[in-house]
Amino acid sequence: MPAGAHRAGVEVPPSKAADRAAVRAFRPARRVPAIVVAVLLAVLSLLALLEIVSGLVGRPLRWIPYDRMLAWASTTSWSDPLALLGAAVVTLIGVALLLLALVPGRPRMVPVRSGDPDLIIGLRPRSVARALAHAAEQVPGVRSARGKLRGQTFAVTPTTYGGNVDQDVRGAVLSRLAGYDLVHPYRVAVRGRR
Repeated sequence: MPAGAHRAGVEVPPSKAADRAAVRAFRPARRVPAIVVAVLLAVLSLLALLEIVSGLVGRPLRWIPYDRMLAWASTTSWSDPLALLGAAVVTLIGVALLLLALVPGRPRMVPVRSGDPDLIIGLRPRSVARALAHAAEQVPGVRSARGKLRGQTFAVTPTTYGGNVDQDVRGAVLSRLAGYDLVHPYRVAVRGRR
């Protein structure tokens, strides 16, 4: 076969290493929460370092009111409403940061099976949704269609001239989706409008 020739209909053999590489490459990053936490920790660490070094040198900066904080802490019990409120706020912030770190974000790309761990292919979710909507528009009786990725489901909404063509649309959309050979299985939801 000449170089650059395309063989249509060739099935790519599944490779777990290639699938893992594609998923890892397109894993959504939580950059904004990570940057916020890193900046806050860096500022607090720098402030603590400056206070400690200035105290060791003999000229404390006193940017942090330690005396007032110590006096308040020594006279306040653990059951004080203000102490409980402060603990609740800090706990909620910690839980929120943990959830932000653990819950995956929206995918940047939908990984496509390539069979080679060194060849990573991805499609934009919006492009896949548009292609599925276009497949739905090819069904007789469909005037227009819209597609959207919601979690692990591609939702296709065809607008029809009348009649129930949801099963035909679903078949066309599933056929187009199978042609992409995506790494993860996605569900398809079709809800027609007139």
